Amino acid sequence: MKDTHMDKQTHFGFQTVAEADKAHKVAEVFHSVAKKYDIMNDLMSAGMHRLWKNFTIENSGVRSGQKVLDIAGGTGDLSLAFKKRVGSSGEVWLTDINSSMLTVGRDRLLDKGVITPVAQCDAEKLPFPSEYFDCVSVAFGLRNMTHKDMALKEMLRVLKPGGRLLVLEFSKVWEPLKPAYDLYSFKALPLMGKLVANDAESYNYLAESIRMHPSQEELKQIMRDAGFDRVDYFNLTAGVVALHKGYKF
Repeated sequence: MKDTHMDKQTHFGFQTVAEADKAHKVAEVFHSVAKKYDIMNDLMSAGMHRLWKNFTIENSGVRSGQKVLDIAGGTGDLSLAFKKRVGSSGEVWLTDINSSMLTVGRDRLLDKGVITPVAQCDAEKLPFPSEYFDCVSVAFGLRNMTHKDMALKEMLRVLKPGGRLLVLEFSKVWEPLKPAYDLYSFKALPLMGKLVANDAESYNYLAESIRMHPSQEELKQIMRDAGFDRVDYFNLTAGVVALHKGYKF
């Protein structure tokens, strides 16, 4: 009798792999790039990633005393900014499935004198009570998740009624820019990865994973299907990145 579970396939960049193998392959990428992640982000985006994250914080509506969950928080950029917003009476959880990224983020926050809870966890199985957070954010992490629908439903579960989800992610660039963007993504990024992080392969995967991620409108519908209301998005830098926002009612 055929084992249908073993037959389930998903994408890892442009490759097709068994679902069970994807998380391991993604983990290898981020274990490899963790220590050079911030430097490479600055190089790859010419510092624009900081503006994209600032825009996300400004649109979060997070206030003093609120609870925030930063999923795939990596090196802690958003957690640091959210912590400033919520103050000593609030709560910000820095989480990531990857231990190497989480260690870099935790150490970075501690170096800045910021003490906040840190947890290694899978976004598809969040270890938090229902209706606990006022805001959930995931920046540049959703495209690496095997079951985006399951992860989004978990994010909805842990949000309080009236809470909101922010998804900052690479998206579909403005069509006239596509040839230049493709050239940059598939030639320049792996070369930078090789020279700076000694890892061209991981940055080739990152470029491929962006192309496999749903478009702005597709992700909007996926969020609606997961149960979010008033879902909308903002295109940033001609659609290189989009910020999606949805509410739980």
